Amino acid sequence: MSNPVFFASPGALDGVGPGSVFVLDGQEARHAVTVKRIVAGESVDITDGAGTRLTGTVVEAGQGSLSVKAGEVSFEQRPAVRLVLVQALAKGDRDELAIETATELGIDAVVPWQAERSIVRWKGDRAAKAHAKWQSVVAAAAKQARRSWIPEVRPVADSAGLSKAVAAADMAIILHEDARNSLRSVLEAASLVADGTEAPLEVLLIVGPEGGISPREVTRLSDAGAVTALLGHHVLRSSTAGPAAVVLASDVLGRW
Repeated sequence: MSNPVFFASPGALDGVGPGSVFVLDGQEARHAVTVKRIVAGESVDITDGAGTRLTGTVVEAGQGSLSVKAGEVSFEQRPAVRLVLVQALAKGDRDELAIETATELGIDAVVPWQAERSIVRWKGDRAAKAHAKWQSVVAAAAKQARRSWIPEVRPVADSAGLSKAVAAADMAIILHEDARNSLRSVLEAASLVADGTEAPLEVLLIVGPEGGISPREVTRLSDAGAVTALLGHHVLRSSTAGPAAVVLASDVLGRW
């Protein structure tokens, strides 16, 4: 069984090597000690959420700190072809369910999308709170999945902003029930290959809201360079389409 994972702040593991003792404090340490009941002698992993992972043994568990002797410190490279889920805002926390599951399945970044037909609206103070909630959701999901990387939650985009992101991406795919070509065939035809010496490639997977992506948005995104793709023979919920696409894309692109 893999070790439980706890997150340190970005950069906290810099300079830490085998044999040294790292002290985790704050909320993560309290969670480890009071909720997970971690005690001295147990093995744990500490990661900074940006690829660095310390695997070691707890030497002391206090009320507000966890001291871990490092056995190994490693760095996990990010995939050469990165997947970004563009998730339309949806009611009933379906958008949060989508990004949670997609994080567990390996998504690299998520973009909240204020689509024309989105019932939920991020405005004013709500926008900042909602964005922070998404960050909390992906962090918790990454911890549950014992990932070394916490996916980036990018700023909320309207359709105009998304069009710009599509134009800048290596590939953008609109998951649409009226598409003629399957997602698998679209990805295989694209021949996305990164040899590690160049900048990583980025693929946007675009999921609409409950009412679907409007024809005007499909046209606008297509004009910016996006292509449409069919994900299976049935219409999936907004909370299901993204994670399903991550699974298929990860297989086709050799990420799994």
